Amino acid sequence: MSDRPPRGGIEAVSAAVLAMNRRLEVREVLQTIVASARELLAAEYAALGVPDDHGGFAQFVVSGVSDEQWKAIGPLPRQHGILAAMLHEATPQRLDDVRDFPAFEGWPRRHPVMRDFIGMPVMDGEEILGALFLANKVCEKRPAERHHFSQEDEDLLRILADHAAIALTNARLYERSRELTLVGERARIAHELHDAVSQKLFSLRLTAQAATSLIGRDPERAKEQLREVVQLAAEAADELRAVVVELRPAALDDDGLVATLRTQTDVLNRVHSAKVTFECRAVRALPASQEEVVLRVAQEALHNALRHAGASEVAVRLEGRGKGALLRVGDDGSGFDPDSVRTAGRHFGLVSMRDRAGAVGGRLSVQSAPGKGTVIELEVPGG
Repeated sequence: MSDRPPRGGIEAVSAAVLAMNRRLEVREVLQTIVASARELLAAEYAALGVPDDHGGFAQFVVSGVSDEQWKAIGPLPRQHGILAAMLHEATPQRLDDVRDFPAFEGWPRRHPVMRDFIGMPVMDGEEILGALFLANKVCEKRPAERHHFSQEDEDLLRILADHAAIALTNARLYERSRELTLVGERARIAHELHDAVSQKLFSLRLTAQAATSLIGRDPERAKEQLREVVQLAAEAADELRAVVVELRPAALDDDGLVATLRTQTDVLNRVHSAKVTFECRAVRALPASQEEVVLRVAQEALHNALRHAGASEVAVRLEGRGKGALLRVGDDGSGFDPDSVRTAGRHFGLVSMRDRAGAVGGRLSVQSAPGKGTVIELEVPGG
């Protein structure tokens, strides 16, 4: 019986393309490409390698290999053998047995055995973005028999690779635009630092001058002025510490959302007189874009509570909601009227928070009233 893909192969490619285009993060796009290719061609294993400039891979994503197997295999592969041929010659490869390839150099000790093989470069014009590798064709009707990738498989994989190049390029552009957004945020923070700390230091200087002039003729008033100098210096130090925390890059990629939020709330609790707490319950891993939004909204809400609302207590809570999560930041600060704030054009970052939430399919709500504190809730759908 033929091992050709079932009818509807183009429809399957279309579904795969739609799935790729729903992702914005480069890592998510790579994972979707690999999973789509493996399903489309009915392969036991699939991988996508993005080369670096040093003979290795900047990223290497696999499907069909468990996390335990992947760890046991060892370091990322180098560009040699069939992998090097794919990347350097930029031509498709379809082999009945990859071990017969002239430059085949064997597998690592824990590497699964691979036989029939098909590979396709992912190209953007003349630039090689990466290469797709699939091995061990599977036929559900005759699983015990050997099967090989066909010309039709190769044609479908070529179409998928063309669309993968577009999706990967778009994801890279998105990440670059996000980096530029972060640069803009850092510029905003630097501007706030200049304004807030400069004002504190100016007041401190005037107060110190006043104390100096009063020491001889009114010692008691001079003491009051000096106590105010101490207070202003402490406030300026708090401003500096808070801004340093905001400028420090978030460790989402290394530590994850929960650990990053816990670290940042712990730091804020130490450097501010207000009590800042964090609680977490049953949170699943979220898509990277949603984790970043949750972190940024939490940071903005904390910033408002500590630096504008004069809160003495701020509670941050993150809990799982199905596949998604709910963030709640509540404070006992001065509060405000959300309607009048919006009308006056003073929104304390609320517009930015709502835009962030909407960009990932989330929902933001704000509850506040003068003298009643503020509660900001963000719910994201997960993936």
